Amino acid sequence: MAMLYYEFMQRAFWAGALIAVVAPILGIYLLLRRQILMADTLSHVSLAGVALGIVLQWNPVASAFVMAIVGAVGIEQLRRTFKTYGEVPVAIIMTSGLALAVVLMSLSQGLNKGFSAYLFGSIVAVQPSDLWLMSFVTLAALAYFIVLRRPLYQLTFDEETARLGGVKVRWLSLSFSVLTGMVVAVAMPIIGVLLVSALIVLPAALAIRITSSFTAAIAAAVAIGFTGIFSGLSLSYSYNTPPGGTIALILLLLLLTGVALKRIWLWRSKYRKTRRETNEQEIVENGHGGVVYAGADHSRLLKQKQ
Repeated sequence: MAMLYYEFMQRAFWAGALIAVVAPILGIYLLLRRQILMADTLSHVSLAGVALGIVLQWNPVASAFVMAIVGAVGIEQLRRTFKTYGEVPVAIIMTSGLALAVVLMSLSQGLNKGFSAYLFGSIVAVQPSDLWLMSFVTLAALAYFIVLRRPLYQLTFDEETARLGGVKVRWLSLSFSVLTGMVVAVAMPIIGVLLVSALIVLPAALAIRITSSFTAAIAAAVAIGFTGIFSGLSLSYSYNTPPGGTIALILLLLLLTGVALKRIWLWRSKYRKTRRETNEQEIVENGHGGVVYAGADHSRLLKQKQ
């Protein structure tokens, strides 16, 4: 592990570990709430924040952080305006973020040089100040999920029931959107603006597919996120590839493999069940030929036969 001797790689792995804890958990909630496009929308809004930071010579991650929060608040405000059309706020904020990013990019000739690192991720893009910001967001997100786990669980599965149960749906939904924007913004240096939603969506999609409970899905999503990020950073260092694309491809490969193995397991279970039922049927049909039966299942089958 010679790469860990470099300080920038240490920062990259620390940042990856922090993001791997919260991004997949966030993805589980977004997926169950049917709001998975929110992550992609806020990543495009963060793009405008990066451009603004470079133009004004600010920290791009900090400016993207602020812009993502503004975009999250905007989505929640528009959701109350377009209650019947839930996809309209997402479309409005996404196009607004992209339009602002394009305009800001045209204001600086040297913008493209440093812009690609935030588009596709970069191992050396993580600065000490960014690591502190990621640590703050990770701790805040974990505290949020632990303290508000019960009302958030109710909000996720049935918003109307949660409202009737006394949950302040409006403020909880707003805080959840703001948290989503914060996580999206701080994950940007590692995986890039264009692919940050993959880190949130893919581990959650696989975890929900292969597990049978909410808690197990969260644990599996975090484990998948760690695997994808650490593997992607290692391969990115070894082959000099963009970390964002590498991480996204590994997560996609894990998703496809997990879905395939799940289908094979279900097919195998179905095949074994069919074979067992066939054997039981054969025993029943040959029952009057001197076969001795033991067990309630055989007795039940014999009665059905008669």
